[in-house]
Amino acid sequence: MASLAEKENLRGQVQMIYVDPPYGIRFGSNWQVSTRKRDVKDGNAEDATREVEQIKAFRDTWEFGINSYLPYLRDRLMVARELLTDSGSVFVQIGDENVHLVRSILDEVFGAENFMTIVPFAKTGIQATDWLGSVTDFLLWYAKRRDAVKVRPLKLGKERGGTGSGDYSWVDLPDGTRRRLTRTESDDPSRLPPGSRYFIPDNLTSADVTASGTFEYEFGGQQFFPVGGHWKTTREGLDRLATAGRLIVQGKTLRYVRYFNDYPVKPLNNLWTDTGARGWFEDNLYVVQTGTKVIERCLLMATDPGDLVIDPTCGSGTTAYAAEQWGRRWITIDTSRVAVALARQRLMGAKLPYYLLTDSVDGRLQERELTGQPQLATPARNEVRKGFVYERVPHVTLKSIANNPDIREGMTREEIDAAIARHAETELLYDRPYEDKRKVRVAGPFTVESLSPHRAVAFDMQRPASEEQAEREATGASFEQTVLDNLLKAGVQNGRTAERLKFERLAPFPGKLLQAEGIRAGAEEGTPERVAVSIGPRYGTVSPQWIKDAAREALQGQGFDLLLVCGFAFDARALETVEEFRPSDQSDFASVQAERRLGKLPVLLVRMNPDLAMGDGLLKKTGAGNLFTVFGEPDVTINRTSEGLVVEIRGVDVYNPTTGEIRSSDPSEIAMWMIDTAYNEESFFVRHCYFTGGGVDPYARLKRALKAEIDEAAWASLYSTRSRPFPRPETGRIAVKVINHYGDEVLKVYEV
Repeated sequence: MASLAEKENLRGQVQMIYVDPPYGIRFGSNWQVSTRKRDVKDGNAEDATREVEQIKAFRDTWEFGINSYLPYLRDRLMVARELLTDSGSVFVQIGDENVHLVRSILDEVFGAENFMTIVPFAKTGIQATDWLGSVTDFLLWYAKRRDAVKVRPLKLGKERGGTGSGDYSWVDLPDGTRRRLTRTESDDPSRLPPGSRYFIPDNLTSADVTASGTFEYEFGGQQFFPVGGHWKTTREGLDRLATAGRLIVQGKTLRYVRYFNDYPVKPLNNLWTDTGARGWFEDNLYVVQTGTKVIERCLLMATDPGDLVIDPTCGSGTTAYAAEQWGRRWITIDTSRVAVALARQRLMGAKLPYYLLTDSVDGRLQERELTGQPQLATPARNEVRKGFVYERVPHVTLKSIANNPDIREGMTREEIDAAIARHAETELLYDRPYEDKRKVRVAGPFTVESLSPHRAVAFDMQRPASEEQAEREATGASFEQTVLDNLLKAGVQNGRTAERLKFERLAPFPGKLLQAEGIRAGAEEGTPERVAVSIGPRYGTVSPQWIKDAAREALQGQGFDLLLVCGFAFDARALETVEEFRPSDQSDFASVQAERRLGKLPVLLVRMNPDLAMGDGLLKKTGAGNLFTVFGEPDVTINRTSEGLVVEIRGVDVYNPTTGEIRSSDPSEIAMWMIDTAYNEESFFVRHCYFTGGGVDPYARLKRALKAEIDEAAWASLYSTRSRPFPRPETGRIAVKVINHYGDEVLKVYEV
């Protein structure tokens, strides 16, 4: 979030920030381990996150209970305030356990004078307790500046007798009779004749006394005086109301006839009871997932099309999904790769409505029809920031009828209604833009970016010495020493018990990026014996530059035969970097030795189990064989066909550290794979995307929408291990990226 203000120049540019933080209670509500598993049990070590960034966030948030949770939240809100524009809003979603404390933090950061409201809303599930079941969560709404905040009032459909809708217990029958409804008619409106209209005899006077509004008025042969006040309109206005049939005598009082349909909506209030039911279109992808309606309302109230929205707690990507649907620009952030993978999958398979833009040919035609006014003949640019064409509702008021010059004696009821409609005010329904049903929209282009490579090297180097000393005192050893001790004991494996690299000894090495040198135990002649070990950053991603620098350092070392680069997470381009140092024939150790003299060195990427960062408690429950495993790479074949190049993914190649050979596994662990069919060596553009393995088909909704246009064979090609044909790129290179169910990414570049 801080980098957005500085590097992306977004300080003061964000219109809305939606924060759905951990609620400060059970850790099981804050992550899920895999895209395929939503069943996360609180307190179960097996369900704890296996991502080091998440582990650090968990410790930062809960190490000292509420005393560390509140500073965690305050830090993020401070950055949020810097990002917001003066008209911007922040919404913080929180449970009832800590809502009072979080509001105090918001008062401190944004100022109590910028508090807008608190919204209790119905949850999609019920939290059982021994007393009263919890069915609500809360939204805390604060403005950057309350006097400048952007608010687009939302309306709900009005129901007779509903909350805020009035009683409307009178009926105006087609024959002109006006009376109260019977109980039977109220319960069963079908008993009323067609054309009947509900109304309320409304107040026609105001409390204070004025000279112009205090007079006697005759209606229906009776004289009426505004006792203790004045009429809400002039004598001429009362005459027009009488002509329009809008006056009625109730007892000894003259009152105004307000029809139910004069204003068929009611303002949205701050009690949302209709957000609990999950719509048929909402797939529950995440262990805890906010309903789309809650975030939609915040978007529609506080932003316009084209505005920028940020959600620093991505989860399953609900905010990004809602922002994409409603034409807002968005950025969503998470420490979890699983959350980002879920959000990407959700957006790629999204079926979205196509709304009419005011700055389009169809939109202008619709506006002309709604307003009766000719539109400016400027070129249509189809700019989202110009807004949508919204439905309108009439707002007939006493004033609009009393001041209506078109109402005259002798007009029929239909003519009077038409005259009232012409002069009635209209209000936009910001949640009801006109949709072009002929078109189906999908998500626009978006990027997936990571800051990890930029901060990996500096993160631990900038830690205060006191902090490092405190860690050593708490753990009894440094992080690097803990890794080396376990590496010596566990070795490196690739998933098969017999294929494990074991060490005879492993000693510290005084290098910059090399922490240890080791001698393999039981190394046969012709296989690597002397091993250099580089341990990547504790909190962050091993970058390509880290691998290059470690390899160059190993090449200048003491005759190393193999380099192990150990990390919790690797940049997607790590394998591409390894290729630069890989000998042409890894199975022949003699050729490896020969190429070493020319600057070649076998580099093996080793994934460390995040339990190494979680302390002895969980580490004792982790099998030694699972602590260090070989980082696989995609097993890809590229075939030339008459229609073009075809890529087939057969699985992930796994290195056998005992023999130096490579074997392939099946593609069941691959969640998604993508191809950049014209790789420019700078950015990976997703031009093809395919899904494999089990789980939900992300294109299911698009299939239903487009079944008439796209046949089954075409859909099958999107859920496949074999790509559609594509022409050979002018760049001469393609790139394949593979993502597993844990959100890990691997990218490999191929010359074609």
